[in-house]
Amino acid sequence: MKGVRFSVLLALMLSCASLTGVAFGAPKAEVAKPVAAEAVSQATAAVPGQVSTINLNTADADTLQKELKGIGKVKAEAIVKYRDEHGPFASVDQLLEVKGIGKKLLERNADKLTIQ
Repeated sequence: MKGVRFSVLLALMLSCASLTGVAFGAPKAEVAKPVAAEAVSQATAAVPGQVSTINLNTADADTLQKELKGIGKVKAEAIVKYRDEHGPFASVDQLLEVKGIGKKLLERNADKLTIQ
């Protein structure tokens, strides 16, 4: 009779536990969720005093478009085309020779630009 009561009690506990989300035994391991690339770049950009630099002599059009203010697809491609036709930039100011790049646009992005 005791064995029957114990079995009924155990079955009742297990069914209640499954309904309430209580687990018996070892805790389940948490699965790490992937972090979105946008969140990582936003976190990096939020660090005070840290400015990522863009090398005008190695950056592709997509990078220039994404990282520089006021640079769209057409201007980014013009920068790469200029570099391909005239060789590497000797200075950041040489960017002014690219059609569509003016002083204001250069000033807006000067802190992010470098040549190496």
